[in-house]
Amino acid sequence: MIRTDADQNYTMRRYYQWHAAIYDATRWTFLFGRKTIFDHLPRENVQLLVEVGCGTGQNLLYAARQYKDWRLIGIDVSRDMLTRACKATATFSRRVQLFEQSYSADGPPLPEAPDLILFSYSLTMFNPGWEAAIDRAWRDLKPGGHIAAVDFHRTMHPAFRWWMKRNHVRMDAHLLPVLEARFQPRWQLIQPAWGGLWQYFMFVGQKV
Repeated sequence: MIRTDADQNYTMRRYYQWHAAIYDATRWTFLFGRKTIFDHLPRENVQLLVEVGCGTGQNLLYAARQYKDWRLIGIDVSRDMLTRACKATATFSRRVQLFEQSYSADGPPLPEAPDLILFSYSLTMFNPGWEAAIDRAWRDLKPGGHIAAVDFHRTMHPAFRWWMKRNHVRMDAHLLPVLEARFQPRWQLIQPAWGGLWQYFMFVGQKV
């Protein structure tokens, strides 16, 4: 059976309908690098950051606190996750906008071209759609803009790969080569997690 973007969006909405309530309480145990990557983002000439797959808004909240002159947009297909993101970022509502939409080739356009696009543990769940999301990020960014991604990289353990696939996560090192080819790498790192059960990566690249 051929899966479409519409199928993918429906799957994600159903999945996070049940996971939204426990997401922040559980994901810190294995979604590593989400704060570290902020240490390697460009500081100058950044006015607008867009996070694709913003979830419960914790990255947007962190960015709003750290970078007081940045405007922030969060995109997600899950209304349940965005409801939590809205509550999390309510203090900064003048600088934070949230949109319930997909980030596909034919999805709704962004309000304006961003300086920085962030994917935080979202691309590995775009199946299908990860290639289109990376291509669209290149098109959406301003000239000289940056992309940042932190995500699962690979696992050498078949049972763990099967379990992650059951949770809609692809883990076979497919993202980093495409990011390196599409953007000029500025910083990247691959790290082991949980004693080598899997690896995650962090990447910052520039549109040139």
